[in-house]
Amino acid sequence: MHVPRRRRAPGRGPRRPERHPPAAAAPAPREDHGLRTEFEFELPRGYVDEAGTVHRHGAMRLATARDELRPQIDLRVKENPAYLSVVLLSQVITRLGTITDVHAGVVERMYATDVAFLQDFYRRVNSEGHTRAAVTCPHCDGGFEVDLSGGRLGES
Repeated sequence: MHVPRRRRAPGRGPRRPERHPPAAAAPAPREDHGLRTEFEFELPRGYVDEAGTVHRHGAMRLATARDELRPQIDLRVKENPAYLSVVLLSQVITRLGTITDVHAGVVERMYATDVAFLQDFYRRVNSEGHTRAAVTCPHCDGGFEVDLSGGRLGES
């Protein structure tokens, strides 16, 4: 059965409204909510690259849920669960001296004291949201805060 098409009356608009994609809204200005997402640090010993350059200053960003889940499917972690911290640290360290591509191989070649420092630093910034620690002087029992993000002993 054939149904004839209806014709529009002259002067009338289209039967259906024209669909235009919505105009792109200007991006909202970013508000600073005071959330700190990257933390500077200074390694106790420093990473020595292939050229012999020592890199001590770096930055670590806050971890995301994906950062913490991704190592669980990494074959290296499945074979050796201790490798989890190497993979995790390589994902959240954004800079180490002049090195911006911090991968698992870089973390593997770090001194154990630096890896231990970074593991503690990771725990502090992701659990507590800061790098300060309360300490007590063993001589006078006075309490004070130190910033663990770097510097030599006594300079915090």
